[in-house]
Amino acid sequence: MSPERFKAEVLPLREKLFRIACKMLEDEQDAEDAVQEAYLRLWHTRDVLDRYDSISAFATTVTKNICIDKLRIRYRKEPMADNVEQTAHDNPHLMLEKSDTEKLIGSIIDQLPPLQRMIMQMKDVEEMENEEIASITGTNIEAVRMNLSRARKRVREVYLKLTAI
Repeated sequence: MSPERFKAEVLPLREKLFRIACKMLEDEQDAEDAVQEAYLRLWHTRDVLDRYDSISAFATTVTKNICIDKLRIRYRKEPMADNVEQTAHDNPHLMLEKSDTEKLIGSIIDQLPPLQRMIMQMKDVEEMENEEIASITGTNIEAVRMNLSRARKRVREVYLKLTAI
């Protein structure tokens, strides 16, 4: 799909997607973030959007899935927030070490091939299902599994090599 066609067919859906996200998340700021994330995903998959009968329906599904992911994260983090905050104040060394590790892993992930990086992001960070990842990336489920496995293996190998004493 060309950028011009994307602008003409996908961008006008913003208000509809925003209303859906607001209804699900009950917070305008989170809804705005969800819509922006949906547009980002749609933009990255614009080459395969022509395969869908209804781009509007696909955009709605992507937005709903993002909202569900945000709700999962919101409810998963709430009970643990006190523990994390207490640990940070109790041991700043551990927090610094955790921060350094996250930066290192982030830089390793940034060096992965684009498809592996995108699949790893969707699976491990956004907690999407393999079927959903396959439909967004335009690959089959086996390719998603294989790329995810290779990406994780590569990150693990490079991390262990860099942190070996």
